[in-house]
Amino acid sequence: MLSQHLGYTVRGAGEIKVPTIAEINQAFKELELNAEHVVDSNGRPTDFGQLLVAYFQHRGMVLNTFVEPRLMDAKQAKLEFERLRRELRPKCPLPMNKQKGKKKAPAFLTGIANMLIEANAAGIDCCYDPRALTTVIRDGLPVRTLARRVDGAFPSPINPIAVWELKEYYYTTTFGSRVADGVYETLLDGMELEELRENAGIDIKHYLFLDARYTWWDCGRSYLCRVVDMLHMGYVDEVLFGREILERLPALVGEWVETARNRK
Repeated sequence: MLSQHLGYTVRGAGEIKVPTIAEINQAFKELELNAEHVVDSNGRPTDFGQLLVAYFQHRGMVLNTFVEPRLMDAKQAKLEFERLRRELRPKCPLPMNKQKGKKKAPAFLTGIANMLIEANAAGIDCCYDPRALTTVIRDGLPVRTLARRVDGAFPSPINPIAVWELKEYYYTTTFGSRVADGVYETLLDGMELEELRENAGIDIKHYLFLDARYTWWDCGRSYLCRVVDMLHMGYVDEVLFGREILERLPALVGEWVETARNRK
């Protein structure tokens, strides 16, 4: 609510806005809301107000200094994709994007993710393109079936250890509703998985991999803020931004392999 009212970004500066306690207090007044839980009668932040400002500072720091330099454009993603393909000689699927004409190319982030998973999965199967809804089965009975198909599941969409969504938009020229819908889809998956965890005691790891500097940073910084918020609300276990997938995904797959071995 505060970000919507005050703005997600610093206009003209190309960075995420970090509101002050005075701006937050003023926003509450303009919205005709009670700010006593945020600012005391002397204008000083309450404990909750300090926490709120600290969170805005953290979100801004993460996006401005960590995420922004890791986002890739199509040329950079292609270089990483081709390097991994030469080094790993993968047998996993390397799908094409859905573009036409000159923009038709491999889905770079998807291919990178698939190759890294295959290389670190210790020979355990992985479903790189589930054609079925994620379903949890216990004692031969279906416990829960999620509303959407995910982009990947380890080791399968039946009783998965991990599921993930891929949001790569290298050739998109605007931040349209389809991109925004991708954020909300991940939120929906996270809410369903939270319900499964709380009511059935079943924990499925949930990840979001996203990239495309122009789409996410130049056009969609407000949605990056919402992705970080979603992460801290617990609706996704980790978000890997751009080339962070190269840094972090091998270790995550190692964790999935350990879990799979313990299951057996």
